[in-house]
Amino acid sequence: MTEIKRVGVLTSGGDCAGLNSVIRAVIHRAIWTYKWEVYGIMDSTEGLCFRPLRFKKLGISDFYGPYERIGGTMLGTINRGNPFAYKMPDGSVKDLTGDFKEGCEELGLDALIVIGGDGSMAIVSKLCAGAGVKMVGIPKTIDNDTPITDHSVGFATAREICVEALDRIQTTAASHHRVMILEVMGRDAGHLALHTAIAGGADICLIPEVPYTYEGVVNKLRRMREQGADHALIVVSEGVKTEDGQAVTVKTKDGERYSGFGTYLCNRLAEEPENFSPRVTLLGHVQRGGIPVAGDRIVANALGVHACDVLAEGKTDHMVVWKNNDVDAVPLTEVAKVGTQNVKPDCSLVKTARGLGIYIGE
Repeated sequence: MTEIKRVGVLTSGGDCAGLNSVIRAVIHRAIWTYKWEVYGIMDSTEGLCFRPLRFKKLGISDFYGPYERIGGTMLGTINRGNPFAYKMPDGSVKDLTGDFKEGCEELGLDALIVIGGDGSMAIVSKLCAGAGVKMVGIPKTIDNDTPITDHSVGFATAREICVEALDRIQTTAASHHRVMILEVMGRDAGHLALHTAIAGGADICLIPEVPYTYEGVVNKLRRMREQGADHALIVVSEGVKTEDGQAVTVKTKDGERYSGFGTYLCNRLAEEPENFSPRVTLLGHVQRGGIPVAGDRIVANALGVHACDVLAEGKTDHMVVWKNNDVDAVPLTEVAKVGTQNVKPDCSLVKTARGLGIYIGE
């Protein structure tokens, strides 16, 4: 077993609250317990693939102060580009595997800790295998769809932000007797929308995993009117499709991305004769920022510490997880086998929503 003397840590994919807590935990465990040197890799794998290398040697003193309370990531991150077929400025395509290997060798890295989603982990694991570097992943995503782990870093804070937004929207809905629609993130998984709807007292919740009908939405609103309700709250995931299976997207220079289902639903409801007076709020990137809540900080610190322990045990290509209020580590092959952790249509929270009278599809 190769002795570890120097580790790198990087963040990959979309940012979220709690990333700096993970980095802080890695630094403290690696230095205090194992006497390792820690290097922060800037802007995900790009910090190792391009020249000059972009990195920062990290010490305990770097995290005296406010970083535990700051959202985003002090290391920067990217959520675009394929390092095995990277589009260069001149239009050519390059495999960056060799550049990544040389970057690891130049820094003398023995291991790399990757804070990202399961997709990012799979990519960096392959790069690390080619570089002869050990790798451990730490799950983070506001969608909470990383398999096997109960909680991913960032979800708890995003959930609080969404619930607070729904609380604020409710007063406007009541004052103006409107139907208010809140669109939250969730491309393929509806965890964020489902949690928000239950905690925020929504009347309708639409998520990608549960089929719905537009007629079902309208009927729910009509029944509420019959029962004396003069306003309503709807929470939708950005990844919900139209009844005929069409994704609602916007085009950008980087391709299409999900956004606008809330507006689509709002426009349709505005045509109904009941005068629902619908309005829509798209939270967008507000969900990713802000001060991490205690739940995210606790999970982040526990997973950061355990990631170092897993490396010290000689393991590689593992993801640390938070399961049943405890830490564990599972091989990335198992993570890939399980796949994305979507909302199960018969799960307890969907049943809870139905029990509360929330329309959540057919």
